[in-house]
Amino acid sequence: MKVTTDACIHGAWTPLQIQTKRILDIGTGTGLLTLMLAQRTENALIDAVEYDATAAEQAKENVSHSHWSKRITVLCNDIRDFESPEKYDLIICNPPFFDNALLGPQHEKNRARHTIALSKEELAAAIVKHLTPEGHVSILLPVPEFKYWLGIAEVCGLHPRELLLIRHRQESEPKRIVAIMSREQTGISMEHQLTIMQENNVYTDHFNELLRPFYLNIP
Repeated sequence: MKVTTDACIHGAWTPLQIQTKRILDIGTGTGLLTLMLAQRTENALIDAVEYDATAAEQAKENVSHSHWSKRITVLCNDIRDFESPEKYDLIICNPPFFDNALLGPQHEKNRARHTIALSKEELAAAIVKHLTPEGHVSILLPVPEFKYWLGIAEVCGLHPRELLLIRHRQESEPKRIVAIMSREQTGISMEHQLTIMQENNVYTDHFNELLRPFYLNIP
């Protein structure tokens, strides 16, 4: 599975609370978000759930080669059937994109990019099931799909608190949104903006500052 710039931004920007002790990564893929959050925390325990067996095995291998393997558990499981004895302070998810796009010929790629294995309604239900009362959710979505997700989430009792709008260049429209959500219905307190590239095809200072701990090629 390809590592995307948007996913790296998601893992680097997601706010972490002092009380974040247990984290659930839904659809971890090869473990990118899990490893980034492990790097950003000292003691948090992370469960990374992945439906696809091949991706789950790759995630296990990646975790085993990291400094944080003792704090991470990779589970090949369907989140709809997943059970945990404790709830989570933070749930992070980079769900499939392109709900309404045409399906391509490759089944595994389809499953990663389209909502065919897990609907957004099922995702919202799983989040509510596993989130602590004071917990937070971090989800990355394309802008056109965010309004649809927001309606589903609010019916389930999840409400947006903080947004990050991601645009490729300053003059372009935002293409992705990272939404921080919780059970508290307090409204959106902060809306942030992140531009990835400058006019001269180099990363912006904001991007460099955010990703420097994770990108080896950023001085």
